[in-house]
Amino acid sequence: MIKEKNLKWVYTLAIAFILINAVCTYFEFYYFNLVPAVILVVLLAVFSLDKLIMMVVFLTPFAINLQDLEGGLGLSLPTEPIIFGIMLIFLLKQLHQLSFDSNVIKHPVTIAVVMNLTWIFITSITSDLPVVSFKFLIARLWFVVVFYFLGTRLFKKYSNIKTFMWLYLIPFAVIIVYTLICHAQVNFDEQIANYIMSPFYNDHTVYGAMLAMFFPVLLFFCLNRKYSASIRFAAIMLLVIYILGLIFSYTRAAWVSLAVALIAYVMLKMKVKFRILLIAFMGVAAVAFVYQTEIVMKLEKNRQDASQDFDKHIESISNISTDASNLERINRWNAAFRMFHERPFFGWGPGTYSFEYAPFQHAKEKTIISTNMGDKGNAHSEYIGPLCESGFLGLLTFVTIIICVLSTGFRLYYTLKDYETKSLVLVILLGFITYITHGALNNFLDTDKASVPFWGFVAMIVAIDVYHSDREKIATGEKEEEPVSNF
Repeated sequence: MIKEKNLKWVYTLAIAFILINAVCTYFEFYYFNLVPAVILVVLLAVFSLDKLIMMVVFLTPFAINLQDLEGGLGLSLPTEPIIFGIMLIFLLKQLHQLSFDSNVIKHPVTIAVVMNLTWIFITSITSDLPVVSFKFLIARLWFVVVFYFLGTRLFKKYSNIKTFMWLYLIPFAVIIVYTLICHAQVNFDEQIANYIMSPFYNDHTVYGAMLAMFFPVLLFFCLNRKYSASIRFAAIMLLVIYILGLIFSYTRAAWVSLAVALIAYVMLKMKVKFRILLIAFMGVAAVAFVYQTEIVMKLEKNRQDASQDFDKHIESISNISTDASNLERINRWNAAFRMFHERPFFGWGPGTYSFEYAPFQHAKEKTIISTNMGDKGNAHSEYIGPLCESGFLGLLTFVTIIICVLSTGFRLYYTLKDYETKSLVLVILLGFITYITHGALNNFLDTDKASVPFWGFVAMIVAIDVYHSDREKIATGEKEEEPVSNF
């Protein structure tokens, strides 16, 4: 009787929806079609928040960014409203009952993340454009809260780490195939490659950055013999698609980032300690600073512009004489440094660079793609941007996050006994390294395309350190796996 009554309700509601939707469609009101999707999201938010997070990961490559909304910020649909909702649910739960794992809270990476967020908050108060800065802070918060803090809880279940990766890899492969088909219709023209992947990815730089970031991950799935032949074959097919996507993205920064990841791989295999690498990097940076004039003079001799020819395209990476893209980056960086010199401590405010940099450009440094309105993008660097927007501490706190993640990753790789977990840490670390390398030339952490995997990878490293460092004992039955906490 109860089952029959419930079935009657289901049929009644279904028929009512069809009739109402038909009327709405007749009057050209199409938004009612979204009701089932909204109901699904609400149900997942209430009963299965972990699945909702995974759904967002899957939707991220398909999300479409709406630019130039009020306040100067864009919005990615449908992902960012859902992410914002997840953040609110999490924060309300924490206010009601503090239940977050103290081991994650006390982790060096978490402390560095909180320091960075705190400084962004302080410099939002002192900002020239507080509304823009607080919008920037909220956007940063929803990525960090959902994909780092909730991510560590999600990855307490070991299999969720690999599920997260597949849920980005597969839909992104669909976007790559779509891009290659569109690109083939114009003979893979290098100029059109800059925007052929729109509306899903705004330009080829963020597209190339994600291709590079997931490249090591695909190699892990291809070479891991624990997987069945069919799964490894599927991973190989995806790898071929990613290689083609990378080649025809014409994204030079992505190729550079993969080269740096390869060097990092060699260093890890040689078991070079992280502090030695850090000291060596600081030494190279110091030498480059001392001899910057000589280096610039050498680079100015290169006049090879970007080209469809692979060798020439690689050669154009160091062209700072005629390549408009490289010259515009230098123009933006110089403007950012002048902004920093004027306000070295608090900066101009998070997210305000694109509104403030125009007066700091010099006429002799402008290019054919420069603008007097200062309305075409950001500082093109994950490091120089925070420097001018949040001052010296803005850069320092962000770099501290990177150092803590790398230090944790290196330590895990050298100490873990379980082979699969060790390999997983390796590819997560290499993927992370591709992004922080790419971040020297571009910045995308204000977008879901990059922030979802970036903070997800950071959460994976921390979760493995806190929950899965004894995987070998769990596999042999010496220790029981910790239960996953409820969302």
